[in-house]
Amino acid sequence: MAMETRKYENGMMVFDTCFLKQKEMASEFVWPSDYLTETANEDLNEPLIDLNDFAKGDKEAMARACELVKKACMKHGFFQVTNHGIDPLLIQAAYDEMNPIFGLPVDVKLKAKRQRCSLQGYSGGHANRFSTNLQWKEAYDFEYSNQGSDSHIVEHFKSAFGDKLDKHTGEVYQRYCDAMKGLSEVIMEVLAMSLGLGRLYFKEYFKNGGGIMKCNFYPRCEFSNLTLGTGPHSDPIGVTILHQDQVGGLEVSIDNKWFAVTPRPEAFVINIGDTFEALTNGKYKSCLHRALVNREKERRSLVYFIIPSKDKTVKPPEELLGEKEAREYPDFKWPDLITFTQYHYRPDRPDTHTLRNFVQWLLSSKSNND
Repeated sequence: MAMETRKYENGMMVFDTCFLKQKEMASEFVWPSDYLTETANEDLNEPLIDLNDFAKGDKEAMARACELVKKACMKHGFFQVTNHGIDPLLIQAAYDEMNPIFGLPVDVKLKAKRQRCSLQGYSGGHANRFSTNLQWKEAYDFEYSNQGSDSHIVEHFKSAFGDKLDKHTGEVYQRYCDAMKGLSEVIMEVLAMSLGLGRLYFKEYFKNGGGIMKCNFYPRCEFSNLTLGTGPHSDPIGVTILHQDQVGGLEVSIDNKWFAVTPRPEAFVINIGDTFEALTNGKYKSCLHRALVNREKERRSLVYFIIPSKDKTVKPPEELLGEKEAREYPDFKWPDLITFTQYHYRPDRPDTHTLRNFVQWLLSSKSNND
């Protein structure tokens, strides 16, 4: 790529569709070979959980499902759910509304750029934060609060883009996040039951928390073997609810091998985040995962992150700890973990464990403040 075709803002590269038309990959997007390890050519074979069994109160089916969830979460933290009650037309509408967002001119999108201290805004390749190992994607994030007005997401889009987007975009995502909040409560019940806790334990714990919605757009890439759509990472949040389109590309790392998560249009992918791993004292795993890009097709995904309220202490319930079981992680507040991941950390190896690095930073910070 010739230098004159690159776009910069304040010295940082801007992700632009002009990259798609070049005959070589910009060096900023080329990842080291140890991050690009090929897949094991195997599916993860994560369990598929029918939530209708829980709605009907079928105790035997619920017990079997909880055992499957427990086994999966103790190994890699991923499962999928069907019969979740989310209208397929709403899911499609949420995908469709990505077009107006990512189809805006680059200069307009950059006016809504995600700031480092914020969990909301536009990001292209993470070029606003990094200068190497840039990700081959565009993303837009915004916060959801069930404590605010019924139109706060509509108001967010109006504030971010003015009249550049139709009001319909915000209305669709308001409805989608409302639906995700309802689904998240069911997921929390399933997780609590799988751990042998009271069915409402995690539902109550996350009750006053909110969510973060992320829309991901991965353009096709001529040099898909040189880059990644999303690099290896674990999610710092509680639990993730993901819907991916049929292109595929989500992979999970187990024992240093990458396994594909099969796209299912009728299902949502559920995965455990770092915060939830700490809540279970390490019993449920927040595993590394990544997203590949495709040479022939663009890929999209809808991601809803479940987060606790900022004043909640992250600690496992006493009934989950054995009599002589040592604590794997100290108590912390969720904003501390976000501060660490946003300001002090980027995985420098494809097998890095975020939570352990966070604990070292947290203890060091406390020691320095004493």
